[in-house]
Amino acid sequence: MAQFEGDLSVAGTLYARGGIEPSINRSTLTQESLAVYPIPWTWWRVWDALQTNLPGTSATDDLALIGGTFATGSPSIQTSDLGGAGSTVRYARCTIPLPIEYVAGQTVALRFSAGMVTTVADQSASIDVQAYKADREAGIGADICATALITINSTTLADKDFTITPATLSPGDVLDVRITVLVDDDGDGGAGITGIIGAAELLCDVKG
Repeated sequence: MAQFEGDLSVAGTLYARGGIEPSINRSTLTQESLAVYPIPWTWWRVWDALQTNLPGTSATDDLALIGGTFATGSPSIQTSDLGGAGSTVRYARCTIPLPIEYVAGQTVALRFSAGMVTTVADQSASIDVQAYKADREAGIGADICATALITINSTTLADKDFTITPATLSPGDVLDVRITVLVDDDGDGGAGITGIIGAAELLCDVKG
């Protein structure tokens, strides 16, 4: 067995064909801040009937999963056209696991690229998030989303970040999340007042 005293610099690739001993603990790795994990569209469900997929058309208080035309448009979550509907809310719910490489107690956020499809509401449009840590006993604690609702009343979609209080969070914890799109339009209708979420992501500090 060759032994080297002091530092060893390798200009090329180092191959460890027989493994590395002792093993490397994740805690000794360099932390990466706010690694991005896309949340699949099919994870989002009807908020008060979690066994049910989101509908293809937004109805009552549910957001819709819009597939888009393949090779032309990508999927999104949308409201229906709420022009002239006054103050309305639409929901979707998702259970989101924190990855095994998440560093306990470190930064967690939820990011949504959101806006309006063709026309802004004449009063307001916004997105809100509620997030709870599942307790492994079918129970729940307090809302740990620390960010208030954020406006999305623009036809240019933009990232909207919601900070999740991380004090009690660990790798493998599951967040029970409900998003709310609130639209208030008092117009005559027919104007395409439709809220849209073009991307949903989990951001967290990781090692590994």
